[in-house]
Amino acid sequence: MPSTHRHLPLPAQSAFVGFRFPADVIGVSVRWYLRYNLSYRDVEELMIERGIEVDHVTVFRWVQRFTPLLAEAARYSRHAPGDRWFVDETYVKVNGVWRYVYRAIDQHGQVIDVFLSARRDAQAARRFFRRALEMLKVTPSEVVTDAAAVYPAVLDERIPSAWHHVEQHANNPIEADHSQLKHRLRPIARRRLVSRPARLASTPAAMSSVAE
Repeated sequence: MPSTHRHLPLPAQSAFVGFRFPADVIGVSVRWYLRYNLSYRDVEELMIERGIEVDHVTVFRWVQRFTPLLAEAARYSRHAPGDRWFVDETYVKVNGVWRYVYRAIDQHGQVIDVFLSARRDAQAARRFFRRALEMLKVTPSEVVTDAAAVYPAVLDERIPSAWHHVEQHANNPIEADHSQLKHRLRPIARRRLVSRPARLASTPAAMSSVAE
């Protein structure tokens, strides 16, 4: 006789299973790092002040592991992308190498997309717009950029219906957003510069020179 019991779906396994620290400790650490102007060592110190001994390397691993999951979970609470995009590129140092970052925000300040490139050219701009349009399924009615020569041709190809705005100071919102990004990255670079002399001082060559 067939069973009349319904098979309920099993709950999805928590992403925090297998970690030694509780989920709330991991979540707070990752949130502090992403939300505030902190380095991994800053988060480590804040946790120690609260009686939780966690190494900054562990915090780094948590951020790498859970940031994509948090971003995906937050995607459903985001506002619908606006129809006015501010686009610009800036440069950041990644593993000691300078890279260009193409970024776009809408009129509400919400990040549309980010694209990292070794070059600043039409091909990079084309790939940036292609990814943003495919991911969001939204076509802007206006795109504000600087006066870079590559944008008119790329926009005519990718978004021919959008008004391309290049007036002076029109792109201030994205440039201000760039400054916030670099302000966020500055503590990480500062921590590396501070720790480098200590690492050099601990090398055998440095120790022998001190002994002499």
